[in-house]
Amino acid sequence: MTIPAKPDVRPACPHFSSGPTAKRPGFSLSQLETAAFGRSHRAKDAKAKLKEAIDRTKEILDLPEGYRVAIVPASDTGAVEMCMWSMLGCKPVDIFAWESFGMGWVTDAQKQLKLDDCEIHVGDYGVLPDFGKARDDADIVFTWNGTTSGVRVDDHSWLKPNPDRIVICDATSAIFAQDIPFEKLDVITYSWQKVLGGEAAHGMLILSPNAVKRLESYTPDRPLPKIFRMTKGGKLNEGIFEGSTINTPSMLCVEDYLKSLDWAEAEGGPKGLKARSDKSLKILEDWVAKTDWIEFLCADPKVRSNTGVCFKITDPRVAGLGKDDQEAFVKKLVGLLEKEEVAYDFNAYRDAPPGLRIWVGATVEPSDVEKLLPWLDWAFATVAEELQNA
Repeated sequence: MTIPAKPDVRPACPHFSSGPTAKRPGFSLSQLETAAFGRSHRAKDAKAKLKEAIDRTKEILDLPEGYRVAIVPASDTGAVEMCMWSMLGCKPVDIFAWESFGMGWVTDAQKQLKLDDCEIHVGDYGVLPDFGKARDDADIVFTWNGTTSGVRVDDHSWLKPNPDRIVICDATSAIFAQDIPFEKLDVITYSWQKVLGGEAAHGMLILSPNAVKRLESYTPDRPLPKIFRMTKGGKLNEGIFEGSTINTPSMLCVEDYLKSLDWAEAEGGPKGLKARSDKSLKILEDWVAKTDWIEFLCADPKVRSNTGVCFKITDPRVAGLGKDDQEAFVKKLVGLLEKEEVAYDFNAYRDAPPGLRIWVGATVEPSDVEKLLPWLDWAFATVAEELQNA
């Protein structure tokens, strides 16, 4: 295999990590000077910023009437777990997973909550599980987009309406990039550090009126940590959904989220951000179609993620190696481009099959994705030649 000439044009931004992701185009620390530094988060000015973040989230996402939004601790993970711990146990539960983070919710349900009537449906990396097995009377937990497998939900016809059950959806790498039927979901969670390129540690929690009804009608027989408690005296603690956060938030991160929402609106809202991600995915699809050493981990284009895009190396010199040697090859390839300051942190997740994972959420410029590809071809050929001559 002939090694192509080393490219001479680098991506303007080398950040292709799947989380935290690249900051929005045009980001500058000077944009955060308006943060409520040194103020109590209970102070009037600080609380107004928290309330603004909540209200603008509702508006930009165009949430259904009656849906509530809160800023909660511990990122997307905290948002999902506070709902699992608070809401599950009174009805059967179906959990669908097809990658690392979805399997985390399986572990919570089986080993921590130890739910009695809990059915687990698992798809291998790169494919979806059989959603046709969803029980119409069971609560449901699933991720919308599998960040570590590159697979997303496309058809949601399996989500049958039933006001007596709740549907919990971890949407952290999908929201603002994919079409999500909020009206079919009762709990929607995400973090600022994904498609909007915000800072970590804060979770966004969206509840339907049906989810509120569950919280007010069901008291689980288990202790709930303070950061999981959303009710007082059997009623929803409305203050949490008006900016009175459960614990102390970073007002610096809140300011960054508000500026991210400014950028999102300027780009056309969720539709505009989705178009940016779709454009980058198309660039990758065109490249894979003419490249003989790599394929998508997700073979079905209908359910292929347009944010965390996962790849497997199919060249026989690498594909024929054991897992440890494949991982070593990928590590060397990624390290080579990191050394060249071309791309950072784009190797597959540690629990996923060996390969590459390139984030192309909306904060990544499609033009930078185009500039990355010749470098990937060069790096692969360089490391493959070294392997062959070893």
